[in-house]
Amino acid sequence: MRKFLVLIAFFTASLSAQQIDLSYYLPQNISYNQQIPTPKSVIGHEVGEWHITHDKLAEYMKALAASSDRISIENRGTTYEGRPLLLLTITSPKNHQNLENIRKQHLALTENPNMDVSNLPIVVNQGFSIHGNEPSGSNAALAVAYYLAAGQGKEIEDMLDNTIILFDPSFNPDGLQRFAYWANTNKAKNINPDPNDREYSEVWPGGRTNHYWFDMNRDWLPVQLAESRARIETFHKWLPNILTDHHEMGTNSSFFFQPGIPSRTNPLTPQLNQDLTKEIGNYHAKAFDKLGSMYYSEESFDDFYYGKGSTFPDVNGSIGILFEQASSRGHAQESVNGIITFPFTVRNQFTAALSTLAAAQAMRVKILKYQQDFYKQAYKEGSKAKAIVFGDEKDAARTYHLAEILKRQHIKFNEVKSDFTSKGKTYKKGYSFIIPMDQKNNRLVKAMFQKTTKFTDSLFYDISAWTFPLAFNLDYEEEVSTSRIGKEVTNLTLPTGKVSKISNYGYLMPWNEYYSPKALNMILEKGIRAKVGLKQFKNENKKYDYGTIFIPVQNQSLNSGELYAFLNKVAKESYLDIFGTSTGLNDGVDLGSNNFSDISKKKIAVLVGSGISSSDAGEIWHLFDQRFDITVTKLDVSRVGRVNLSKYSTIIFPSGGGISKAGADDLKAWVRNGGVLIGYRGAVRWLSSNKFMNLEYVSSKSPNIPVSFENRSLLSGAQVVGGAIFNTKLDLSHPINFGYKNDELPMFRNSTTFIKANSRNYNNPIQYTANPLLAGYISKENLKVIGNTVPFQVQRSGRGRVIAFTDNTNFRAFWFGTNKLLMNAIYFADKM
Repeated sequence: MRKFLVLIAFFTASLSAQQIDLSYYLPQNISYNQQIPTPKSVIGHEVGEWHITHDKLAEYMKALAASSDRISIENRGTTYEGRPLLLLTITSPKNHQNLENIRKQHLALTENPNMDVSNLPIVVNQGFSIHGNEPSGSNAALAVAYYLAAGQGKEIEDMLDNTIILFDPSFNPDGLQRFAYWANTNKAKNINPDPNDREYSEVWPGGRTNHYWFDMNRDWLPVQLAESRARIETFHKWLPNILTDHHEMGTNSSFFFQPGIPSRTNPLTPQLNQDLTKEIGNYHAKAFDKLGSMYYSEESFDDFYYGKGSTFPDVNGSIGILFEQASSRGHAQESVNGIITFPFTVRNQFTAALSTLAAAQAMRVKILKYQQDFYKQAYKEGSKAKAIVFGDEKDAARTYHLAEILKRQHIKFNEVKSDFTSKGKTYKKGYSFIIPMDQKNNRLVKAMFQKTTKFTDSLFYDISAWTFPLAFNLDYEEEVSTSRIGKEVTNLTLPTGKVSKISNYGYLMPWNEYYSPKALNMILEKGIRAKVGLKQFKNENKKYDYGTIFIPVQNQSLNSGELYAFLNKVAKESYLDIFGTSTGLNDGVDLGSNNFSDISKKKIAVLVGSGISSSDAGEIWHLFDQRFDITVTKLDVSRVGRVNLSKYSTIIFPSGGGISKAGADDLKAWVRNGGVLIGYRGAVRWLSSNKFMNLEYVSSKSPNIPVSFENRSLLSGAQVVGGAIFNTKLDLSHPINFGYKNDELPMFRNSTTFIKANSRNYNNPIQYTANPLLAGYISKENLKVIGNTVPFQVQRSGRGRVIAFTDNTNFRAFWFGTNKLLMNAIYFADKM
């Protein structure tokens, strides 16, 4: 083995010193059509010589489509930075002439269990580099696409006759562009493989993520990002049989292909799926054996969270396959396996792409039959089930956004036939929807709605729970009678907001609706005075909850007619109702009471930069920018202590650190002068250790059980809370909870920071219940500790406030149910 590694090191080192030719990647036993342009003839350099930028990648894909009758190309939209989301459809010219009919036939096999599938083409979706700084996939896409367009001979022609290839050369154009810029601008003429070279250490936030710093390989199920929406629409349009997802991992690894660790497979995934994945793996092994590249399988990664590209297909009758290539992170880097060059990583990805197609060709009928049987069994299971209802009688927008995900996932759902109450919850028409389980995608519905608390394994590559109605904090009930089902929803729209009537006295805006913070921001930005109600009341026979916003007509910058017109605009753009009132006399506190407190205009900053979790910061940026249209300043931590903080009313500190002592001193002075500092996750520990807050923590004890040396990491790994859902009890009168209807709130947690409850009960407005686990994995030791602890604390400092959230209330952009906690912390902190 040592001799083999030395040979690999010598081989890869020699590559770093010579010009790479396209023949390094391509099979040499076939000829290539000279009329098809090579990558170099279009992009100006050889594959692997430089890191491909997305503009050049797109240029080459368009050139291939223009020159080959095997390829058609479409632009399915754009990224947040305006880059095209390209998809190539690659198959034989004969299939291209009948493509739509082939697609319809392919979908028909999922509806007809008796249909003969033996003569149908197999559909393979190949996708590359969803993490932009794992670039060997997208660079390999250049060579793979050329091979499929230019390769000649019976073998490749037969494969194209029997295969429809949906080819996505870059799952993440913005991230790929960002990383290519870094790697290329730091490349030297004499390639330096020293891992300490600047080339191998990207600056924050790195190229892994998209424009808003999201890991897009966690968004296949929630579908909250522009890039994901294009991907998921393609998936459901075709229902591919195989989907490949090309990634990279640590430089000192080799090459991984699925299946992953068997005990960590989601129980909704059929065993046959894993068996077929393993059989496909034999084709990868054969190809890598021939190449002489090292690889492994079934020792890491998993197929549990259905929001990943390699796992999402598994609950949709397809086979998802993850590839992980040891990364050069630049052009060549030292590793325990010798010098690993960028071209070497590209060639391995190229090889896996071709071995996938070889497996698909050889196993075509078997895999088509598997997909057919998957849906046959799904229909059988669904025919025995009833329905699921979900909604919130006071928040139509949050209900809409869960229904929007169902729509994107091609799940059928209906209106409720009429308003009804069940188990103390009211489901109103327009504020609730109902999902019949007797439908094709009922397994996908189960994956989205189920609550699992028992597991065969205690380690997870990603989160262990994602129950959507809990994430949205919606009332829901399973096993609802189908007699409650109204007409199917085919045209889903957000509610039309309005002002009930013109008033010469004032307007009342309930804080329950999801977009009420957007509306309040519009009002304050206009210079209009607004107050928040600190108590419940009844006005003109309508009940109003804590947190209702009162906009008086008198002493405003707009006259009564202008104010009415502006509030109508606010209501429509925020999808909510505002109610005109003719009197300030209430049942309860009156509108002129001191229990209506002024709200000031906010100027918000979020800390970013080295030391800060880019994903946590990006989720906050996305929430303000995309959801609420609120301008937020991204303030680099390196500048804290060097800029005037007095212009900001609120500073949000995502998980992390990196603030200097001078910066910490500046922040303390700013808080004492009236600023509101909001810390999340890892920032909470920083706040307490730097004397911003006085917090007492509770820790669990690691179990003292015998464990072998081999399994030592499993013991500590089992104590990680990787992502589970817990129940909390709310004090609805506290400003942090304004706008919430129920006195219980599911919260997502992926940390082991447990704060002991304050001795004064009213200082614990959000508190975990005694037995809080709703869904997901937590060790017995941590479960004993978490009960009755608190995920939130607020403390006064001078005229300001310091607020701590132990966990992320904005997780992955789909945790709609706790977004309002952050907005309450911003707008109502001085009331706490």
